[in-house]
Amino acid sequence: MIKINLLTAIALSLILNSCIGQKSKNEPKQPISSEKKLEESKPDTYNNEQPLFYSDINNQISQVVRTIFQDSRGDIWFGGEGGAFRFSNNSLTYIDSIRSNSGKRVTIKDIEEDNDGKIWIGHTDGISSVDGEKVTNYYESDGLISNDVWCIATDRNNQVWIGTIEGICKFDGKNFTPFELPEGIKDTTVGVSSTKMIHNIMEDSGGRIWFSTNGGIYIKDKNSLTNLSEKNGLHTSFVNEVIEIQKGDFLISTSQGLYKYQKGIINEVTSNLFEETKGTGSIIEDSNGNIWFNCSRSIYSLKNADLTEYRISEGNYGPLTFQIYEDQQKRLWFVGYGGAFRLENGEFINVTKNGPW
Repeated sequence: MIKINLLTAIALSLILNSCIGQKSKNEPKQPISSEKKLEESKPDTYNNEQPLFYSDINNQISQVVRTIFQDSRGDIWFGGEGGAFRFSNNSLTYIDSIRSNSGKRVTIKDIEEDNDGKIWIGHTDGISSVDGEKVTNYYESDGLISNDVWCIATDRNNQVWIGTIEGICKFDGKNFTPFELPEGIKDTTVGVSSTKMIHNIMEDSGGRIWFSTNGGIYIKDKNSLTNLSEKNGLHTSFVNEVIEIQKGDFLISTSQGLYKYQKGIINEVTSNLFEETKGTGSIIEDSNGNIWFNCSRSIYSLKNADLTEYRISEGNYGPLTFQIYEDQQKRLWFVGYGGAFRLENGEFINVTKNGPW
C-alpha cells in the first residue's frame, strides 16, 4: 500500500486548531425470526464494470457493502446489496428476515442503535428493527413517508429519525410523525435525487438534530430550525454529511468539497488542499483527532497540516468507499464496492466472510 504525502506545512488553522398524514402504529407488529445461516444465503449481484481489489469474489460479505456499524455489545453489522450481516461471537450471520413488503431482499443504507439496544436499519424498502433474534419490518403501509430510505438515526429521547427520498419522519415505536423541511433542488449530476432527499441525520452533543439535504443543512434546536446553505458560505446546496469533531466544531461534506463550521462561520477546507474542486463523501474523525475522507476512490487523512493519500499500490487507488468507520478497537474500516476493508499497519486488508476478524 502506497502512502502519498500531498501537502505539508499549510496554514490550516480553520481545519484542526414527511410523513404527511397517517399514524398507523397503534399496535406492535408481530416480530419474526431474524437469522439464517450463511451457507443458505445466495451471493449478491455485482456490477462487473466496477474495479476489483481482490481475487476471492464469491466469498465477500457482500460485493457492495454500503454501511458498517458496531453496537454497544461489540457486534459488528454490515449492510449491503441483498441484506444485513452481523458478526457476533466469532460468527458471521445473515439476517434473513429483513425483507421488502413483497418478500424480496433489500439493499441496506444505514444502521443505528437506540437507547434500549435495539438496532434500526434503513433500506430500499422501508425500515427494520432487530431486537435480539426478532426482526420487525415497517413500510409505507405502516405510515412511513417513503419506502426509499437513505438514512436513519436515533436521538437521546429514543426517537427514530428516518430520512427518505421524500423527506423526513420520526417514529416513537408506535406512530410515524411528519417533520417538514423546505424543499431543496434536484441534483441532476447523480442517478437518484429529489428536492426532498435526506442524505444524513446526526444528533450533536448538545441534542440538536442536523439534516444533510439538497437544500443545505437544517439544524433543529428544540422548536427552532436553522438553515446553512450557499448564503452562509457553502458553494453548493448538496450536503452529504455533517460530523461533530472533538473540539466542538463541525465538518461538512458536500458535492463541492469539505467545509468547517466553527462559531457560526463556514470556511472551506479542501479548496486549500487541492488545485481543483473535489466532492467529498464519507468523513470521520478518528480517536487520535485525524480526519479521514474520500473523494470517489481517493482516500485521504488529514493530520494537523499534513494531507496523505492512501492507495493499495502505485497506480491502484483505494476501495470505492461508501463509508469510513472506526470501531471500538480503534481499527479503521472502508466499505463500499468490492466489499469490506480494514487499514492495518499501512495495508488495506480485505475482510471476507472468513475474516480476518
